[in-house]
Parts: sequence; C-alpha cells; structure tokens
Amino acid sequence: MQPNNLETLINLDKIISATSLLKGVAHPIRLSIMELLSTNSRMCVTDIHERVGVEQAVASQHLRILKDKGILESEKVGKKSFYFIKNEKFKQLLAYIDECNKCD
Repeated sequence: MQPNNLETLINLDKIISATSLLKGVAHPIRLSIMELLSTNSRMCVTDIHERVGVEQAVASQHLRILKDKGILESEKVGKKSFYFIKNEKFKQLLAYIDECNKCD
C-alpha cells in the first residue's frame, strides 16, 4: 500500500515539536545564553545579562522564550531566579552546532 500524503510519510507532531525547539534556540542571544549555561550549570539573570552583554530586560525575554520552549528551567532562591539547561541533551545539540560550523 502506497502512502498518499505527507502525514503518512512522517510523524508531523514530531516535526512540529522539533521545529518549535529549533526556533527556540535559533537566535544569537539565545544561543549565547545556551553556550554560557552549558559551561556554568546555574546562573542568575544578572550574571547572564552581564556576561552576554545585553540589557537585563532583553536577557529576561530570551530566558523566558527558552523556558517556554522547555529548553531551560529555573529555580527561585530568595529574590533571585537561577536558570539551568533542563536536559543534558541540549548541550550535545550545542556541540553538534559547533561541529557543523567547522565544516567547509
């Protein structure tokens, strides 16, 4: 029996989920945050915005996007929120991106 449409060839839910995830990291500031958190396991917004070199409001906006996409998680300690990469596999994704950048 031959598949007669795209949905039978691929799992659309899986593709949509992957696309959403990739859109979540597909921004220079968000990739910078991910790189930073891949080497510093937990950081507060203040440290992130200072290290990335953007205003705190901008860093907070990008952190929220990464959290909404399920890439980051946060924990409140006193008045500060500390962000960290939710799944270690995202660190591998960053390594793969880095390897692809080295290809000519």
